[in-house]
Amino acid sequence: MSETLSLAVVGHTNTGKTSLMRTLLRDDAFGEVRNAAATTRHVEEAVITDGGTPLIRLYDTPGLEDAGGILDWLESETSPQRDGIERLRIFLQSPAAQNEFSQEAKVLRQLIHSDMALYVIDAREPVLPKYKDELTILSWCAKPVMPVFNFTHGQDLSAWQEMLARRNLHVSGSFDTVAFDFEGEMRLWENLATMLPQRGIPERLIAARRREWAELDKQSRLDIAHFLLDTAAYAQGLTDAAQLPQLQQHMHQSVRDLERQLHEQMLKRYRFYRSEITRSEWQLNVLEQNPFDSSQLKHYGIRTTRGAATGALIGLGIDTLTMGLSLGLGTALGGVIGGLFPNFNDLSDKIKGVQTVRIDSPTLAVLAARALDLLEILQTRGHAAQHNIAAAAARTPWQPDRPPEVLKTAQHHDKWSSLNGTPAAQAHTARQDAAHKLAREVYLPSSKHPAPLPQMHGKGLL
Repeated sequence: MSETLSLAVVGHTNTGKTSLMRTLLRDDAFGEVRNAAATTRHVEEAVITDGGTPLIRLYDTPGLEDAGGILDWLESETSPQRDGIERLRIFLQSPAAQNEFSQEAKVLRQLIHSDMALYVIDAREPVLPKYKDELTILSWCAKPVMPVFNFTHGQDLSAWQEMLARRNLHVSGSFDTVAFDFEGEMRLWENLATMLPQRGIPERLIAARRREWAELDKQSRLDIAHFLLDTAAYAQGLTDAAQLPQLQQHMHQSVRDLERQLHEQMLKRYRFYRSEITRSEWQLNVLEQNPFDSSQLKHYGIRTTRGAATGALIGLGIDTLTMGLSLGLGTALGGVIGGLFPNFNDLSDKIKGVQTVRIDSPTLAVLAARALDLLEILQTRGHAAQHNIAAAAARTPWQPDRPPEVLKTAQHHDKWSSLNGTPAAQAHTARQDAAHKLAREVYLPSSKHPAPLPQMHGKGLL
C-alpha cells in the first residue's frame, strides 16, 4: 500500500481546478487563476503534508474540452467488446493522443496513475451533454471518481445530483474555493474517505488540519493581543503644550506602522503570500483608513464630542493650544486629543509639570476590531478569491469605555511596550501572561448588528 494518496484534480476547462488546489494547499501562489479557458496546460504536482510527512499528492490537470470527440474516436477505432480501460490505453498510444486530443490525454494518463479523481463541477453551469461525456470517459479509467461542486453559493444542485446518481456517483463534495468554509473542507475529506475505506490517510489529514486550524487561530489572537498591549502601554511625556501636535502625529504614525506589521504577519500566517493590504484585491476600506480618523469611530458606532472627533482640544481651539501658554499645561490637556488621552503618572510628574499621553480606550477598541475583522476574513476567504474584500461590519469586542482589565493594567506598565523603546518587551513574563489572557478573552460579537454603544465624552474615558 502506498504511503501517500494520489488525487488527480480533473474537470472541464475553467471550472476551478487550480482554485481548488490553491485553497486545499492554503497557498495563493500555486498555479495561475484567471477567468480564461485552458489556463492550466500541463499537469502540476503539489503535496499536502503533516509535520513534513507527505500525506496527499494532488495533481492539477488541464481542462477537458472535447470528451465527445474522444468517445467518437473510441467508437470508430476500438472494439466495444473490450473493457473501457483497455480501449483508453489503445487511445493513449495513438497519434490522436499526441495531437488533437493531447490535453485530454494528459488528464487520462494522470488519472490512470492516481488513486482516484476529484471531478470539479462549476455549480453555476447547467447539466450539459459534454459533462456527461467527461464522466463516461473518466469512469473508463477504472478509478474512483468523486464529484466536487465549486461556486456553490445560492445554487440549486438537484439536477446535477440526479445526473450523478444515474451514473452511480452518490458521494460528492461541495466546496466553494472563493468563500472558504473550514468545516466544508473537512466534509470533503470525510466523503473521500468513504470511497477509500482501506486507507487511513484522509482521517490523518483531517486530524492534522484541525490541529493546524486551531493553532493558526490561537497564534493570530496572540499576535493581536501583543499588538494591543504594545499600544495600550505606549506612553510619551510632554512638558510643553506647543509640542502636542507633533507628539500626536508621532504617536499616531507609530501605532499605524505597528498595526500594518500585524496585518502583514496575519496574512503570512494564513499563507496569503502574494496579496498585500495595499493591492486592489485586498482593498479593505476599514483597514486602509486611518484608525485615528473620526470616521473610523463613527463606523464602529462610537460617538464623540467635537474635540475628540476632530483632534482639537476639548473646549479649546488649536490656535490657543499652539500659542498655549496662558491656561497651563494641565488645563490645556484636560480633554481627549484625537485618539490620545493625558494623565499624570505620579506626584513627581505632576510637580515637574510632565504630562503622560497615551492612546485612548475608544481607539484601542477600534484597533482591536480592525484586527479581528481581518482575522475573520482570512478564515473565510479562499486562496483563489479574486474579488475585492467587502468592508467589515461595525463591531467592537468590548464597550469602548470598558476595555479588558489587562489593557488597563498595561497602561500602568510602560516597559510592556516596544513603542517605548523597551528591548524585548514581549518577553516580559507579566506581559506574556497578560497576552495569553487577552487572547482568550477578545472576540467579536456574533451579531452583525450590535446594540448601540454609549456616547463617549471628552473626559473620564478611563
